[in-house]
Amino acid sequence: MRPDEAYYASALDHVQVPPPHAYHEPINWHRTALHEMGHATGHPFRLGRDLWGAFGSRAYAFEELVAEMAAVFCCAALDIVPTVRHADYIGSWLAVLREDNRAIVRAAMLARTWRL
Repeated sequence: MRPDEAYYASALDHVQVPPPHAYHEPINWHRTALHEMGHATGHPFRLGRDLWGAFGSRAYAFEELVAEMAAVFCCAALDIVPTVRHADYIGSWLAVLREDNRAIVRAAMLARTWRL
């Protein structure tokens, strides 16, 4: 991974977010950091979610949905207007939601488990 990328490395339990000046809108740094911290809540020493799904898999898409919902909940608590960031995430979420009509509820419950 490169330092100009945002990601959560579960093996290292490390959140990487580029500096705020790397974003076109500074508020997007906060949204991105909260999304990546949402992934970190799934670490085995925390909530123990399945963080090992390969890109494009249902497990990966579901974890992205959980992390994005965690970011949305935190943004709401901090009065930050949330936005959906990536069209590719939406496509993978749709596949999960079509397959499991309760996925959104399960993801919201898992995302809500983490609080500021």
